[in-house]
Amino acid sequence: MRRVSFAPHIWRRYASNYHVPGWETVIGLEVHAQLKSQAKLFSGPFSGGLDDAPNTRVSPFDAAFPGTLPIVNVQCVESAVRMALALGASVQQKSTFDRKHYFYPDLPAGYQITQKYAPIALGGFLALHKSERRVRIKQLQLEQDTGKSRSEAESSYHAIDLNRAGNALVEIVSEPDMRSAEEAADYVRTLQALIRNLGVGDAQMEDGSFRCDANISVHREGQTFGTRCEIKNLNSVKSLVVAISTEVARHVETLLAGSAVMQETRGFDEMRTQTYPLRSKEDAPDYRYLPDANLPPLLIDQGFLEHMRQTMPELPDAIEARLQRQYSLSQLTAKALAGSSTGYSINGTDVQYFERAAQYGHPTSVANWLVNELRPLLQSDFASSSISPERIGLLAELVHSGEITYASGRTVLHDMVQHPSDERPADVVARLGLQKVSNASHLEELCKRCLEELPAEVEKYRTGNERVLNKMVGYVRRLSQGTAEPAAITNMLRSLLANEK
Repeated sequence: MRRVSFAPHIWRRYASNYHVPGWETVIGLEVHAQLKSQAKLFSGPFSGGLDDAPNTRVSPFDAAFPGTLPIVNVQCVESAVRMALALGASVQQKSTFDRKHYFYPDLPAGYQITQKYAPIALGGFLALHKSERRVRIKQLQLEQDTGKSRSEAESSYHAIDLNRAGNALVEIVSEPDMRSAEEAADYVRTLQALIRNLGVGDAQMEDGSFRCDANISVHREGQTFGTRCEIKNLNSVKSLVVAISTEVARHVETLLAGSAVMQETRGFDEMRTQTYPLRSKEDAPDYRYLPDANLPPLLIDQGFLEHMRQTMPELPDAIEARLQRQYSLSQLTAKALAGSSTGYSINGTDVQYFERAAQYGHPTSVANWLVNELRPLLQSDFASSSISPERIGLLAELVHSGEITYASGRTVLHDMVQHPSDERPADVVARLGLQKVSNASHLEELCKRCLEELPAEVEKYRTGNERVLNKMVGYVRRLSQGTAEPAAITNMLRSLLANEK
């Protein structure tokens, strides 16, 4: 049978359109989110950061010293319960811990403690923001993280860093409900936003505190599901999209060639933009799951669960609805502030920042300046900015009231970012000489200068080319350093050109 090849960009286009002609893609995700905690899941206060020297945050239990015993970190249990409630999952009154056996150098005990058979929560769903799909959640389970294995350059030796070993993870296992790489990306971004809003984790893929495995199968439309392959350790949304798209292409090519897709675990090579086999896919018997003899069942009573419900923070969907209702914001702007579409807001900090800023300026204008102007300069949550909510609110009000132009406002904002201080925006405007050109004679001088310096454009306008007027308006705006309003410039230019005829 003739082998058919597909260019990777074709598959990315199909994925973004949610459909591969003649075939259906089935995707389920396993997400491992690291929980915020000063202590690890089963050991003392040894949880550290990325900048810690290797093997300086290791307890005897993390290193599997004989005789050491685990003690459950209650804070991590609370965080997992909050996540379960936010996803609408059913928190189990009784859950148990299992040992998952495999032998890697970064796993000193030879097993990982997890909750495969009796997890802390079952069911639930995550509503995607870019489509109407609701992805069902199979289960949430607590588990400990492994260490890191690093190969030394030009050496046959491997370095083991156990700082991360024992960190608390919650694994969220979805049902195979997604049908495209874009839906998978939407799922990841939505889940990141939820975790940050709850304040239970950073969900930073680049830091390794949010890792994703994708289970993928492909089948002819109308037929039963195909053979599933798992792609491990995808560390960015971009990698997730490209890895899924290329794996779908591999499955279809294999099936069109008359071969069978083998069930296996695969990695993803970002440089070559292709997946590669790691090992044949293990099933539960391969991991030899056993109940952990050192950990009793985890019991959660109704009183504890009710306390968790009453202390839950406002969730992104509820925040969006409130912002639209209370401040008359658009749905898109409300989503951006709530972190639903960006994932920036941590524990609602962006919303808190906005509501403080809105006390000093028009809410719609303030939201616009935060989402469209300040955020691209920060690439993070607003709380990390050196600009106080009061200053951004006052700046937005200067523009909204017409005291300065939008272009001047952007100049002021850049100055505020580059030179942190308590200087009021109005004083920055005065210092930079950005007061709006309101003097008609001064504006007339600028427009006459434009007509003198752009004779070719003037001639085109006289012959009926109206579009060239935009170029002349832009020229006058540059002469005024953005302090003249486009509408006022346009009116003055039309008046001068009419008088010359």
